[in-house]
Amino acid sequence: MAKLWFKFQRYFRRKPVRFFTFLVLYLTAGSLVFLHSGFVGQPAISQSQASPAAGVQAEGAELPFLGDLHLGRGFRDTGEASNVARRYGPWFKGKDGSERAKLGDYGGAWSRALKGRIVREKEEERAKYIGCYLDDTQSRALRGVSFFDYKKMTIFRCQDNCAERGYLYAGLEFGAECYCGHKIQATNVSEAECDMECKGERGSVCGGANRLSVFRLQLAQESARRYGSAVFRGCFRRPDNLSLALPVTAAMPNMSVDKCVDLCTEKEYPLAALAGTACHCGFPTTRFPLHEREDEQLCAQKCSAEEFESCGTPRYFIVYQTQVQDNRCMDRRFLPAKSKQLIALASFPGAGNTWARHLIELATGFYTGSYYFDGSLYNKGFKGERDHWRSGRTICIKTHESGQKEIEAFDAAILLIRNPYKALMAEFNRKYGGHIGFAAHAHWKGKEWPEFVRNYAPWWATHTLDWLKFGKKVLVVHFEDLKRDLFVQLGRMVSLLGVAVREDRLLCVESQKDGNFKRSGLRKLEYDPYTADMQKVISAYIKMVDAALKGRNLTGVPDDYYPR
Repeated sequence: MAKLWFKFQRYFRRKPVRFFTFLVLYLTAGSLVFLHSGFVGQPAISQSQASPAAGVQAEGAELPFLGDLHLGRGFRDTGEASNVARRYGPWFKGKDGSERAKLGDYGGAWSRALKGRIVREKEEERAKYIGCYLDDTQSRALRGVSFFDYKKMTIFRCQDNCAERGYLYAGLEFGAECYCGHKIQATNVSEAECDMECKGERGSVCGGANRLSVFRLQLAQESARRYGSAVFRGCFRRPDNLSLALPVTAAMPNMSVDKCVDLCTEKEYPLAALAGTACHCGFPTTRFPLHEREDEQLCAQKCSAEEFESCGTPRYFIVYQTQVQDNRCMDRRFLPAKSKQLIALASFPGAGNTWARHLIELATGFYTGSYYFDGSLYNKGFKGERDHWRSGRTICIKTHESGQKEIEAFDAAILLIRNPYKALMAEFNRKYGGHIGFAAHAHWKGKEWPEFVRNYAPWWATHTLDWLKFGKKVLVVHFEDLKRDLFVQLGRMVSLLGVAVREDRLLCVESQKDGNFKRSGLRKLEYDPYTADMQKVISAYIKMVDAALKGRNLTGVPDDYYPR
């Protein structure tokens, strides 16, 4: 037998063309056998036997298989087993002839394709495609929350995010932008105008240029649309000109928080103010900025329909922020003309640069750029990330650089400084867990953390000292002050950037200041990772920076930097 095999092998080695011909014929025969097994014995169903519903299904079966999937729109009968058997042939039947209706009862590549199809059909039951709609950056068609992902956006992901927040509609635009809302405030346009493929789902349509593919979400229960996620803002004095400050008012004898929040959400307003038996809706404005909170006891009047809730009084209002997104600060674009100066947004890593960029883009309406390129930031909506930092199309440039040459390349700078204890931990989390992730416990307990502190703590000090020494026009902003008094500090930053400060726009930023790059805080360490030696070294660096700031007649570091 071995001798025969040797002769066979030697024969094909001398005649390689014959070998490859034999291999092709073998594979072709196998493919024909496989296809034949998929169709032989397929049951024939006459027109008289088919039900009307089956007739519709049979008509649809004439279309290409993938064409039935690619849009993911509207309702579809997920199909009785007989329809499935008729479409896919006897390979879908069990040994006893019964259809394998349960997922996982069949194997191979065909079964995986079918399983994916059925899962998609289950997902599509949650939403019904409404149509293609006009969208405008100045007046959004859907005015709830929004998020972008220029790499992985899918229809289901957008629907899931909107449904999770209790919205009625989900819309996709530019292949990568998702918008949510409780009603559509735009006109319907031709389906041909929604022509952009989803970034994360080939073959699926995710709107177009200023065009939304809109879905109505089919929530399981009406209670899922209750607005329990409304944010309590506090107790505030009645504004002087009520009709201008809060333009919508409704009398509610049986007042409750849900009823007022429900009304204002339906009317597409981000604020719901409860005043005893009256509900007021509006935006935060200079007439009602929500900056001076009153003692909550002044608003402590029980709701007539809720025993354990306060509904305010005619003089002092209880205010909630609804799920409606304030769109007065959501439009962003590149500078219309090339900037004559380069302004840096400089910070030590982990000091909140990405958050500051989010605030600046909302406050100015212009994209920010970067000295580097971070694909994850670009995919999340920072479109200026891809521009060269000298392009002149962005309002300011993110940089962590220090050193004379790099600093003198900029005409001015916003220098963002953060508590080194917090900045070092934030950068360590980013390095080992991503922009909104966390470093693993093993990293904190291993050699990585001590080595990181040893290398990065001196840089925290030298970064600030270099920018103070070599920067041409430096505005120092402390991260802690920006969190505590965003309205004032962001106004200072916008002024340096040469953009007129619009107070209503800054108030809009305040209501959605967190952005998409905020760690949840649910995984905070249960212990202090800084040893006594680390604290001693870092405290010395804090004193150096504090002295340098005061030496230039600037405010020193905040008191909470030390002692630990």
